[in-house]
Amino acid sequence: MRKAAMMRGMATMAVALTLAGCGDGTVFGQTREERIAAQENPLTIRREAQRTSNRSSLFDLFENRDDPNTTLEVNRYLWAASLDVLSFLPVQNADPFSGVIQFGYGTPPGGGRAYQATVLVQDPALDARSLNVALRTRGGAVSRDTQRAIEDAILTRARQLRIRDGGL
Repeated sequence: MRKAAMMRGMATMAVALTLAGCGDGTVFGQTREERIAAQENPLTIRREAQRTSNRSSLFDLFENRDDPNTTLEVNRYLWAASLDVLSFLPVQNADPFSGVIQFGYGTPPGGGRAYQATVLVQDPALDARSLNVALRTRGGAVSRDTQRAIEDAILTRARQLRIRDGGL
């Protein structure tokens, strides 16, 4: 009986040594260096952050990594000039955080046609590329010349406001 128990123990020990010999010095699938690196300390946290920030893939295009507390900046002169030039139109909706102003239908002084406009100020720069104006009538879109004239009037008024504030 004692001899059988001893044989079983030796067989168990042989299996354990055989399995231990198959590995490469790892415990639970990790080497000593990996276990040390896996510990949470400021150095390993920083290394991980650097490693993940350098990686990019096609799926990064579809992720929204923007901080929701960050607001878009709009040019205040373009914003004020849009409200000033299109003052004959009633304001339906204005969102200064996204830079969108929606105007309802209104008739300009001395005109017979009613217009509706949507203005997008999308950049903090006082630049023509920062301003997008969509102008329409009840019959559809207006001519490109009319839309360009409104954009030019807004840009001119914004420059006037900027020059006036420059003297402060």
